[in-house]
Amino acid sequence: MAFETIRYDVHTGVAHVRLARPEWANAINPIFSREFREIMVAIEFDDRVKSVCITAEGPVFCAGGDLRELHAAGDGMPRVASDMLIDYHGAIYKMNRTAKPFVAGVKGAAGGAGLSMVSAFDLVVCGENTKFTMAYTKAGVTPDGTSSYFLARHIGLRRMLDLTLTNRVLSAAEAEAWGLVNRVVTDDKVDETAAEIALQLARGASWAIGHAKRVIYTGYDMPLEQAAELEGVTITSAMGRHDGREGVAAFVQKRKPHFTGE
Repeated sequence: MAFETIRYDVHTGVAHVRLARPEWANAINPIFSREFREIMVAIEFDDRVKSVCITAEGPVFCAGGDLRELHAAGDGMPRVASDMLIDYHGAIYKMNRTAKPFVAGVKGAAGGAGLSMVSAFDLVVCGENTKFTMAYTKAGVTPDGTSSYFLARHIGLRRMLDLTLTNRVLSAAEAEAWGLVNRVVTDDKVDETAAEIALQLARGASWAIGHAKRVIYTGYDMPLEQAAELEGVTITSAMGRHDGREGVAAFVQKRKPHFTGE
């Protein structure tokens, strides 16, 4: 699949999504938002894809929304932004609901909608010199990109308010301590580490991994009894599949399991 702002290919069970507007710090514009949504739909319906690795070209992962393009719209800026968010938010919804894990490798900086994007991924690896900032109120606007949902859940309301209202810049070490990222590695190992994790997940019990993701996100907002019921339905479904039977047998027989993704 050929796109203007994103590079996309699938191999060895992993969909590789690479932000490709380095000359504009991979800022999000209407074309990117539309292509991002199209890619999320493709990932959902492509049975070859077991996991997803998201990285970026250039020194900055994503600087947020492309304020240059929005400013050029003049009085039409609210309408342009609204149209863009329909696609962008739609992409995030699809990514979250798809039963496949999304692993991101983040280098340089993630600001504004770029930080919102990072908070929506399932697993995040970042470089030791990466910086994170909300920056919305600094530009006289309010958060978007689903940050009020994902980021607040990852780091807590008090810290979310701090990042949003004061626009403080978070270091990689702070981001890991706060729960925003999973791992911090040297800058030159970010893409490689993210790809390795995605490949590991693709080679594992991919149905179980994807549906474990769904159980966690869905159960988080459910009452206790509903969350437990969802867990029960899902684990028994897994036990009736090849990988569930194989995984249990391998554990009992003290051998390495041979998963097929089924």
